[in-house]
Amino acid sequence: METISTWVAHYGYAGIFSLLLLGIVGVPVPDEWLLTFAGYLVYKGDLRLLPAFASASLGSMCGISVSYGLGRSVGLFLIHRYGRFFRIGPEDLDRVHAWFGRFGTWTLLMGYFIPGVRHLTAVVAGTSKLRPLVFALFAYSGALIWSATFMGVGYYFGDQWSQVLEQVQRHLDILTWIALVLVVIYLAWRHQRRRNR
Repeated sequence: METISTWVAHYGYAGIFSLLLLGIVGVPVPDEWLLTFAGYLVYKGDLRLLPAFASASLGSMCGISVSYGLGRSVGLFLIHRYGRFFRIGPEDLDRVHAWFGRFGTWTLLMGYFIPGVRHLTAVVAGTSKLRPLVFALFAYSGALIWSATFMGVGYYFGDQWSQVLEQVQRHLDILTWIALVLVVIYLAWRHQRRRNR
């Protein structure tokens, strides 16, 4: 955390942008901590609100766009070349694409709030050939909401921001596990239903 706070103190808005870009792509950066810390710096008057929010949002948008591009190019290449070793064929890609058309776009919007998910949703979206405009609408809206939420925590709670962030992350972790359990139950139910047919 000290390294990140030093980086932001030294590079300011460019530091926020670059760290969030790398964090969304998958480099181990504590994204929520960074956003909340940025909000706290706005509260203290060390940063201005609009440039800080713009830096955070643009960094997140650029990072998720890079992940989408990787999924759309390298991801598809790897699946076409090596998919057969993992029993992944064109029909599986069609199913993923159909699923993204129905539900996946919402995971782009809300996936920022689920640890580990935001790093993967854009890659999956690219691999499933989700249209760029649809991707941008949901992914960039999610970036704005996510950035505003955690920067708002830092700004609103001021000197108590780190304690509040711990509570928020604890609740997000619990919700993530609940969501995972529900997804596993749903997938098991669908699998059993298909077998019965």
